Amino acid sequence: MALKIASRFRRLLQRPGSIDLGPYERLTQLVGEAEESVLPLTDEELTEAVAELRTEGGLHEDEQIEFLALARDAGRRAIGERAFDGQVVGALAMLQGRIVEMATGEGKTLAGAIAAAGYAVGGRKVHVLAVNDYLAKRDAEWMGPVYELLGVTVAHVGQASTPEERRAAYQAEVCYVPVNEIGFDVLRDRLVTDVADRVTVEADVALVDEADSVLIDEARVPMVLAGATRNEALDDDVVQLVRTLRAGVDYEIDGDGRTVALTDKGTDKVEEALGERAAAATAPANEADEAHQAASEEAAGGGADADTDADAAAGKDADTDADTDADTGADTAAGKDADVDDEVAVEPERPRFNLYDDENLDRLTQVNVALHAEVLLRKDVDYLVRDGKVSLINNSRGRVAKLQRWPDGLQAAVEAKEAVPVSDSGEVLDSITVQSLIKRYKSLCGMTGTAVVVGESLQEFYDVDVAVVPPNKPNVRKDDQDRLYLTVDQKNEALVKHIAEVHETGRPILIGTHSVEESEQLSDKLAAADIPHVVLNAKNDAEEAGIIAEAGVPGTVTVSTQMAGRGTDIRLGGKDETHDKEKALELGGLYVIGTGLHASRRLDDQLRGRAGRQGDPGGTLFFASLADELVTRYSVSSGLRPHPDETGRLTDRKSIGMLEHAQRVADGANAELHRTTWQYNRLTGQQRAILLETREKVLTEDLAAEELAERAKERYDELVDEVGEDVVKSAARRIALGHLDRRWTDHLAYLADLREGIHLRSLAGGIVHLKPIDEFNKSAIASFDTLISDAWDDAVETFKEAEITADGLDEEASGIPRPTATWTYLVNDNPFGTEADRILGRLRNAIRPESGAEPEEILEEEFDELPEELRDADEDPEDDPKK
Repeated sequence: MALKIASRFRRLLQRPGSIDLGPYERLTQLVGEAEESVLPLTDEELTEAVAELRTEGGLHEDEQIEFLALARDAGRRAIGERAFDGQVVGALAMLQGRIVEMATGEGKTLAGAIAAAGYAVGGRKVHVLAVNDYLAKRDAEWMGPVYELLGVTVAHVGQASTPEERRAAYQAEVCYVPVNEIGFDVLRDRLVTDVADRVTVEADVALVDEADSVLIDEARVPMVLAGATRNEALDDDVVQLVRTLRAGVDYEIDGDGRTVALTDKGTDKVEEALGERAAAATAPANEADEAHQAASEEAAGGGADADTDADAAAGKDADTDADTDADTGADTAAGKDADVDDEVAVEPERPRFNLYDDENLDRLTQVNVALHAEVLLRKDVDYLVRDGKVSLINNSRGRVAKLQRWPDGLQAAVEAKEAVPVSDSGEVLDSITVQSLIKRYKSLCGMTGTAVVVGESLQEFYDVDVAVVPPNKPNVRKDDQDRLYLTVDQKNEALVKHIAEVHETGRPILIGTHSVEESEQLSDKLAAADIPHVVLNAKNDAEEAGIIAEAGVPGTVTVSTQMAGRGTDIRLGGKDETHDKEKALELGGLYVIGTGLHASRRLDDQLRGRAGRQGDPGGTLFFASLADELVTRYSVSSGLRPHPDETGRLTDRKSIGMLEHAQRVADGANAELHRTTWQYNRLTGQQRAILLETREKVLTEDLAAEELAERAKERYDELVDEVGEDVVKSAARRIALGHLDRRWTDHLAYLADLREGIHLRSLAGGIVHLKPIDEFNKSAIASFDTLISDAWDDAVETFKEAEITADGLDEEASGIPRPTATWTYLVNDNPFGTEADRILGRLRNAIRPESGAEPEEILEEEFDELPEELRDADEDPEDDPKK
C-alpha cells in the first residue's frame, strides 16, 4: 500500500518512477570528508588502497564511501576531472541499481565509470552498454586512465572486432560494448558447436548508457540473426513493371504510410503484363513441340500428299481424305480444324494470368516487395547507397546500421530498385529482444539525460526506478514556444529566414533534422541563402566527433541528423574552449533549432539539452507544420479550420493542441509497440530457454553420444570400431546440435507466419472472445511440444547415414551444413500497426472529405468524431465569426 501511495505521489509531481535522493546526498557528504585522507596518497598507494577493498560480495556502505573517495581523486589525477557531488550521487544511485537522469554536460560518463569500477571492485563483471561503436570505444579509452589507477581492467567491443578480440574484451572486469553487438554475440554463441568458440561470459551487471534510448526505443526492434541460404535476385521485369504503376490509380497507400496495396485496376494491369510475358516465354517451347510432332507424322505417313505433309509440318490437323479441297487446305494451313463438314473451329482463348493462383505465389510476393521498396522506402531517409551497396539507416540515431538488412526479399527489392548487386538471402536462425537480453543480467543500472518521461515504462518492463540528479549549476537555458505553420514550405521558408537572422549576430547554431534527406535539403536552402554551414548525417558519421565538438564556436552553423545518442559534449568556444568562448557567452550561448517535433518528446528534450550545459546560457526553438509526418500519421488534422497569418504561421490553440496531441499519440503508439513486442516474445523466450538447456547438455556433456548409442546401437558400435569413440562423440554432438538448431529455425519461421495470421484475424474481427495473443500462444505451444523429440529422431536418421571418417563428420554431405555468413534483420514486430494506428486510420477514413470538397472543410457531424480534447479546445477570439 505504501508503495502505491508513493507511486501516485510521484506521478502527481510529474516524476513517475523517481526516487528520493536524500540518502545518497548524505553519503556524498561522507565521501567528501573521506577524501581528505586520500589526497596525500601516491598513485601506487591509491591503487593499493582500492585493492584492499576488493571483495566478492559487493561493497558495503562504508566500503562504498571509501571507494568513492578514492575514485573521485583518481578522476582528478588521471584525466583532470574531479567528480562533482552530483556525479557522486549518480554513481551511488547506479551502485544501488537505479537509472540516473543527469542533464547533458553534467558528466554522466565519469559517473558511470566510477559506478562500473565500484561493481568491479566488489567482484562483479560489468558490461557498459552503449548505443554505438564510437561511444563504446571513446568512453573506454577516455576513462581508461581512471580504471588503470583504480586497478580495474577495461576493454571495448566494436563491429570490426574479431572473435578473438571479443573474447578477450569480455574477460575484462569492465567491457564497453554497443547493445546490438552484445546481443548478436549472445545469438552467435547459442549456435556454436564447440565451447571454445564462445566469446561472451556470464551476464552479471548491465550499466546502460543512454538508458531510455536503449531500453525503450531499441526494445521495439528485436535483434535477429540470419544465415545465408541463397541469392534471390528480383526479376527485372517485375521491377520495371512496378515503376509504371500510378499512385491512387494502380495502388493505394494506407493513411499511416505503413503499407501499400494494388487496386483492382492495378491488379488487372499487372496480370495483363505478366500474362503476356509468360505467353512469350513459352512460345519457343511450343514451336519446338510442333516441329517434333511434324517430324513424327512425316515418318509415320510417308504416302500422304505434299499438301498434307505441309499441313502436318505446320502442326495442324491433316484430314485423312485425299480429296480435301484447296479451301480446306488453306483453312488447315491457317491453323483451323478441317473436318468433313467443312466447319471452321476457333482457336481456344489463352487462359487469363491470375496473380493470386497458388502457382503464381512467387510472382505475387515479388510484386508486393517491389512495390513496397519502390513506394514506401525512401533513399536518404530509410537507406543510403554507397560503395555499390544498400545500407540501412537507424532512424533513432541517424547513423548507418551496419550488418543490418531487411528480411523476406525486401532487401533484394531495394537492391534491384537501386540497380546494385543483389546480396544473399537468408533465414532466421535466432532472435532476441533488448528486454530479453537485459533480463539475463543479475543487476541493471544506467544513465541518461531523459529518463523521467519513461519512468513508468522502465518500471513496467525492467522493474527499475529513476534517480533525478539536479545539475551542478542551475539551468538558465531559454526554451521558446514552438512555431507552427500550415505547410512544410511555409515552415522551411520561416526556418531559413530565422537561421539567417540569428547567424548574422554570430551566435553558434545547432540545427537538428530528422533524416539524411531533410538535412541535405536544408543544406541546399542554406547554401542558396549564402549561410556557411557544416552537415553531420549518416553519410559522414565518422567525422561526427570533430563536427559536434566545434558546434559551440561563434559563427558556426551545424546541421545534424538525430542528435540523440551522439554523445559528444558541445562546449562554447569549441572543444578546448579557446575560440571566442566569451563572445559565445555574450551572444547567449548555443542556439538549438529543431526542424520538427519528434515522435517522442524525449528526443526533443535531448536536442534541447545540447544547449545550456553546466550553467551556460543557451536557447532552443522548434519549427513544425500541420503537414509534418508526426501530425499526418498520428492525428486528424482535416477537422481543423486553421487561420494562418501572412507567413503561414498558426497560433490558435486548436492547431497547437493538434500538434501536442499527435506527439502524445505517437508516444503511446511506441509504448504499445514495445509492449506488443514483449508479449509475443515472452513465450518464445521461455521455449528458447528449454531448448538451450538441452543444447547446453549436448554441447558440454556426452548427451548426444548417449542418446544415439541407445537409439542406434549397432551403427554406433560399428563407427567406434572404425574411427574411435572420440570421433564418434564429436560427430554425434554436431549432428544433434545441427538438428536442434534446424528445428528451432523452422519453429521461428512458423511463429513468424503465425504472428501475421493472428493479427489478420484480429483486424477482421474473427476472434470475438479470444485475444490474438492467447491464440498465438496456444499454437506456439502445440508446435514446440514435440520439437526436441523430433530433433532427436532426425539426429538418429542422420547418424545412421552420415559420412563419418577418421577426420570427423562431413556436415555438408550429411545434410546438416552450418550457415556461413550471418547478418541482422530490422524487424517491425507489429506489422499491422498499433491499436492507436488502426483507430486513427478508421477515423481518417470516416472523416475524409470527398474529392470535390475543400481539404480543410468537413461537415459538422464529422467534426464531432474528432478526439474530445481537440473538440473542447478553446478557439482564439479572432477565429470565432461571432466576435
